[in-house]
Amino acid sequence: MEVVLLVISVLLITVVLLQSDKSESVSNVLLGASSDLFKNRKERGFELFLSRFTLGLGILFFVICLIMSLL
Repeated sequence: MEVVLLVISVLLITVVLLQSDKSESVSNVLLGASSDLFKNRKERGFELFLSRFTLGLGILFFVICLIMSLL
């Protein structure tokens, strides 16, 4: 079970690093300089796949951690 958790964590880290940056910068967000930060941005193609894959891996990671803590 630990090996599966290790593989999922490495995959999760890799997939998160592959995702594109969706915000301008942290300073613009804090200062309010970016007015179109929360504008509707549709994910398409590979970005949509990465987003859903990341969500699935995160849920799987959470569930496996819960199962391991109960055992």
